[in-house]
Parts: sequence; C-alpha cells; structure tokens
Amino acid sequence: MKVMIRRAEGVLSAYVPKKDLEEPVVETELETLWGGWVKLANGWVLELPEMAADTRLPITVEARKRATVEEED
Repeated sequence: MKVMIRRAEGVLSAYVPKKDLEEPVVETELETLWGGWVKLANGWVLELPEMAADTRLPITVEARKRATVEEED
C-alpha cells in the first residue's frame, strides 16, 4: 500500500491515502527507519522499503502491512 512518511513538529507520522488515515509512529525496528518495520499508534505494523538513511521527508513509499495477532484469529 502507498504510505506517506513525514515529520511534523519533530514527530514521525504515516498517512495512508486509501484509508484517509494518519497515525504517529510510536516504535521503529531500526534507528535509520528504512528497511525495517514501524508501529503506528493504532497498532498497525508496516514494513518499509530499503532506502538511504538520509532520504528526505516527506516521501511516499510502498509499504507492506503485517498481520497482527488479532487479525489472524
């Protein structure tokens, strides 16, 4: 899914246009952000593509949503 990653007032957030959803990033797997997962405030976990650590924000990327335990039941 297409996701826009941006930083506003020092806070990372992810915007998903198809869902008209914007949530703050509350946890990241990697300090550099790219190539790992990010957890949003609503509980979604998104896997982000590999990119250079100095990639400028905002940027729209193709991310993959991981299934949560609740969704698998």
